[in-house]
Amino acid sequence: MSSSTLLTDLGEKLLAGEIEVVDCTGILGPDTPLLKLPPELAKDTPPIEIHRISEYDNDGPFWAWNWLKVGEHSGTHFDAPHHWITGKDYSDGYTDTLDLQKVVAPVNVIDKSAEVATDPDYLLDVEDVKAWEAEHGEIRAGEWVVLRSDWDQRAHSEELFLNADETGPHSPGPTAACVQYLVDKGIVGWGSQCIGTDAGQAGGMEPPFPAHNLLHKANRFGLASLANLDKLPPKGAILIAAPLKIQHGTGSPIRAMALVPKG
Repeated sequence: MSSSTLLTDLGEKLLAGEIEVVDCTGILGPDTPLLKLPPELAKDTPPIEIHRISEYDNDGPFWAWNWLKVGEHSGTHFDAPHHWITGKDYSDGYTDTLDLQKVVAPVNVIDKSAEVATDPDYLLDVEDVKAWEAEHGEIRAGEWVVLRSDWDQRAHSEELFLNADETGPHSPGPTAACVQYLVDKGIVGWGSQCIGTDAGQAGGMEPPFPAHNLLHKANRFGLASLANLDKLPPKGAILIAAPLKIQHGTGSPIRAMALVPKG
């Protein structure tokens, strides 16, 4: 089958409703949970603001529009390699220079929601991934890998979503060995339903924040605050996660979506 025939077939299946477009994005607004950094480290991303310019009134009688104040790494977002010091030297490591071909790819969904329900600090390790591959098939180069934790069910409350106490935030993520295993397999990127791509306690790992450190060192991408991963199969969906083309952008809020065959 030719490439043009494949695309025509895909278009027809979309129109016929045989392929569902699943929204993997959380709401972006003033109540969206945002990362909180220790005050001695850096400034936090400011709260999201939405300001009305006009809405069929004296400032614009026929149109409605707003202006926004939002950080690059707010809500469901994309981490470009330049976001982390290990990826700072890639000329194609910004949101305006990356290879867009890479951000549309098959997605592997590793479901550990049951484990996370009993242990919010759950860490996905290499053996977990290998066991998943034995059941569902090998993770291939150029594909996305995402951790389903159902953490998006906490997104209505920043307190629940950040889940922090005096020892810091508590949320699931990968071990350093797990990230390196996936990088060595050639994945395009790693995604999480939590506030960031790393576990809440990842600052104490070696290296610190291994998802950020190792992914971006290898010129790979990160996705955070994903939603509705419970609506995706372990394999067989296509994830589209394209960032805004921000000049020298280190990341961007995105409208992540997945193409899923019905049935």
